[in-house]
Parts: sequence; structure tokens; C-alpha cells
Amino acid sequence: MLALPGYAAVSLFSGCGGFCEGVRLAGFEVRAAVEMDRFAAQTYRANFPEVALFQGDVHHFLNPGAEEWTREASRFEGVEEGKIDLLFGGPPCQGYSQIGTRILDDPRNELYLQFIRVLTALRPRLFIMENVPNMLLLAKGRFKREVLEAFAAAGYSNCDVQVLVASDYGVPQVRRRAIFVGIRDGEKLDEPVQDLIRDALDEEKQPVQTVWDALRDLPERTAIHYEPVSYPRSSVHNDILDEMRLDRDGRWYPAAGKALLLPPGGRRLHNHHTKEIQERRKKLIAMLAPGAKGDSLPKEVWNGLRPEKWRRLPLDKPAYTILAQMHRDLSEWVHPRFERWITVREAARLQSFHDGFVFHSSEWQMLKQIGNAVPPLLGRAVASAARQVLESLDGPARPIPLQRPRQGDLLQELHASLSVSASC
Repeated sequence: MLALPGYAAVSLFSGCGGFCEGVRLAGFEVRAAVEMDRFAAQTYRANFPEVALFQGDVHHFLNPGAEEWTREASRFEGVEEGKIDLLFGGPPCQGYSQIGTRILDDPRNELYLQFIRVLTALRPRLFIMENVPNMLLLAKGRFKREVLEAFAAAGYSNCDVQVLVASDYGVPQVRRRAIFVGIRDGEKLDEPVQDLIRDALDEEKQPVQTVWDALRDLPERTAIHYEPVSYPRSSVHNDILDEMRLDRDGRWYPAAGKALLLPPGGRRLHNHHTKEIQERRKKLIAMLAPGAKGDSLPKEVWNGLRPEKWRRLPLDKPAYTILAQMHRDLSEWVHPRFERWITVREAARLQSFHDGFVFHSSEWQMLKQIGNAVPPLLGRAVASAARQVLESLDGPARPIPLQRPRQGDLLQELHASLSVSASC
């Protein structure tokens, strides 16, 4: 049967595509994405070749006065008011790390205001905005109130915010995120959007996945440079391994979909490389038990700095938060069993990127991209809840795509479907 695209969505602050990956899993057609960082854009293009990517300043997106938009606008047909169901994204969070006297006017928060600008321009029926929970605590909650007021002024007064933990939704990592969800004024729901979203998210909760659940099949030996290595064999099955591995159907990822965009050369393990480790550091981390911090080391070894300076991932629990600062120093992300740092692929798995999602550019940039990303399985859960809101408005008439189409695949599938119909 022909799997038509679902609801139409636009992504802002897309990064390497973690949130987009989750939104696609929930049955949305991502029609456009915006990302300024050229390294993240390189990974995004490789994994989402069918999505129109605006690589540039978000200030210029949908801005008729910007030369960049005038030059690029023809590639974004259908990205206009009334044709988009969902706007989603997570403005960079640096502007929310300190309390200011005029928070919404802080230059670091200008990107948040750009989310509002695009929301006003597109008028989607629904939006999702993701950020760090700290933004809700600034100025004793004043910032949260002002954000909700800003959404209401933009025509989205039926809005809710809550803090989610990624490990509740199948991600092998304890990562907390604030999620704003709002519906356009004038849309009629049988119950408040916050009740519908909360109930839907409760239904999306999954069993807890541990670090070892996610990494146990990956080899101790890593790639010498960036080359792909032989794909590991494994007879062990669990929820997260079935989602991650290329040779298995997961609950949400079919095996065929995971391998769809792999580079030529057959099934290989990509991105299984990491930073070099000096012998003295290898001896130091050998003293760390799984889940232990620097303050567990002998006094003659630990220099009394913050305990998290040296930290080994646990075996039997989800990982602590994977951060972008990995690209500078991996001493907080020691493999739970091997005397080395985690690899790019292992970091990606802990964020719930499957093995067919290949990262590009330098190792430094890959780790940064992964740490900045929304975990795809968390994004899927939130987008699935958003889809339930839209289905409450429309009825569940739109099918969820079975797998990501390549450019041209939908047209080919349509032709094949028409041929079969004609022959009948």
C-alpha cells in the first residue's frame, strides 16, 4: 500500500537532525529545516536528502527583505501560512543560563524570538519548542510566565509546558528537557491541550534502557581513523538494541529504513572512533568502577577538583546527560567496561540515534552535534503526542509513513501503485 506523507512540519535550529528524526518517526513530513552551523548541516543533508534545508541565519528564513531568502525561496514551495501543521525546534540554550533583569530582551535570547517570528509567519496549528529546564526557573519563574504570554500574544494561548526525562521514553540516558506545546487559537478540542498532551505522553512511556543494554554488542577495538569497521554480530535482543542495530526491525525503525541512507559498501559500523588516550589516563580510569566519579579515586590520585571531572558511565542504569562539551574533553564519558573513552557511535546510541544515521565532518564536530541533539526517541514521543492532538481535530485519517522516502521514491511508488491498479 502507498504510504503517503503525514502532517506537514517545519524544523528550526535543526542541528544534525535528532528532533527531525523523531518527528519523522511520528508520521510527519518535514518540509523544511533551518540550520546555520555548516558542520551540522553536512550531517543533516546526508541523513535527510529529501528535506529542503536552509543553511543560514534563522533571521533570514521567510524574510522577504533578506537577500539569502530571496535567493533560496523557490526551494521552499509549500512552506507558507496555512500549509504547515507543526513548527518545532529548540533555540540554543546559552541565553537561559543566567538571570537577567530584562530576560526577553537579552541578546542571547534573540533566537527564541525568531521562533516566535516564524510561528507568526507560518501560523501552524501546533508548535513544539524544546529547551533546558533551567529556562523555567529563571527569575523565580518570571521567564516562564513571559514565554507563555509571548506565545499567547502570537495567537497560541492554549499552551502548556512540562519537563520530560528522556529515559522515560526509551532513550538510554537521563536527559531532562522543557517542552512547550501550543495549539493555534480558534482550534476546537474536546479537552484542554495540556490534558491531552500529558495523557498522550503517559501512553508513550517505555521501559528503562541501560547503558549496557545499548552498548553491549559494540567492540572494544575502535577504528584507527574515521573508516567504517566490520559490523558486530550479536544474538542478544532487547528494546534498544533492536532499535539501534541495522540487521533488526525495532518497534519504530524497520531494518530497511535504517540502512536506507548508508554509504556504499554494504552493512558496516560507522563512526566507531574516539579520541586517543594517554597511558597515564588509561591507568587512572582503570581505577574507576562503573558509575563512579573522581572522588572515588585514591587521595594520592584525585586532585580534589569537582568529582565529575572523571566519571565512568554506569552499566545497569541509563547514562547521565550526553553534552556537547564532549568534543573538548571525554573524561566525563568513560566506557563502562573498556579502558577508553566512548566512541562517536556509542555516544550516538546513548542519544538513541540508530546505526544507519551516519555523522559527518570532524570527530570534534560529530561529538558536538550529538551532544546538542534532541534524542530521536524523545522527539518521537513528543511528536506522537502532538499528532494525537491533530488527530483529535481531524480524526485519525492520515497514515504514518512506514519509512523515510528518498528523493523521488514517493513518485516511483505512486507510479507502481497506479500500474498495479491499471492491471487489475
